[in-house]
Amino acid sequence: MFFGVLPELGALEESEMIPMAIAWDEQRNYILGKALCDDGTGGLTDLFFSEEIPDIIEAKAICEMCESREACFAGAVARREPWGVWGGELFMNGKVIPRKRPRGRPPKDPAKRLTA
Repeated sequence: MFFGVLPELGALEESEMIPMAIAWDEQRNYILGKALCDDGTGGLTDLFFSEEIPDIIEAKAICEMCESREACFAGAVARREPWGVWGGELFMNGKVIPRKRPRGRPPKDPAKRLTA
């Protein structure tokens, strides 16, 4: 079983694609079997793909406790996930961003700022 970052399928020779696709499936099943975000119902999907800062903070907190965090993040980077919380990191437009800022102007009082 392979648990590192796998190369993109398009970068492989034709003879390597089937074994690599099987490795992707094995890695995905391993991650999903241990991931805290996988409740079996898809009920947490909205939380991990929310635009709301409190939801993003909660999703990141779930990732902090998850043993699949590193593999999840590596898989998201390899797949070029466009957005969502993956491995405790926030992706927007395919890039990891340190935090999401709220809409509008920043508050004058720094204590009132809420970021994820």
